[in-house]
Amino acid sequence: MKILVVSYLPKEAQSRTKRLLDTFCKGVKQKDDIEMLDLVKDEPDFVTPGILQAYIQRNYMGQELSPELQKEISKFDRMTKQFKSADIIVMAFPMYNFSLPGAIKAYFDSVMLKGETFDTGEKGFVGLMKGKKALVLFTSGGDHTGKNSMYDYITNLTTLELEFMGFSDIRVISAQGVDMQSLDTEVLIVDAQKEIKGVVKDWGL
Repeated sequence: MKILVVSYLPKEAQSRTKRLLDTFCKGVKQKDDIEMLDLVKDEPDFVTPGILQAYIQRNYMGQELSPELQKEISKFDRMTKQFKSADIIVMAFPMYNFSLPGAIKAYFDSVMLKGETFDTGEKGFVGLMKGKKALVLFTSGGDHTGKNSMYDYITNLTTLELEFMGFSDIRVISAQGVDMQSLDTEVLIVDAQKEIKGVVKDWGL
């Protein structure tokens, strides 16, 4: 059971999202099953004209790529191969301005490739990651739950993208409101950690 942990935690040891991720990693019995991808150190490529040209020519038109275009899209290919090799994807990052950090969106753009993680068929789009599981962990300074859930674009967007790729079991766990004086940050973190431990147990890790 291979687990790929994709993290973007620029606050490093001070990150409260890291506390959620550490809870997951400590709960997994077979630590050798975990592979780490730190997007702070290994930044995903943003879509460039060269990458877009290579992607369209190869993945939509079925054309061979020149060495130059193959080089342009090589990081997309490396990250997609790693992504596809995992049975479980765990993503951990903070909320920025109600949504994903740019690095996480760029990562999704890197691995959502036609013919690799999704394809098209007679009935439309088909996800190619069926049978796989995904866990998304994030923290936010404000509380975007309940009546304020309209401001939480992370839960909706990550669920949509993972469902589009065919993931069979998707969980999103967050600690929201960690910067609000009216809420107890430690209680929020501990409650999220309890949920994470439940997922680890539920998935038999």
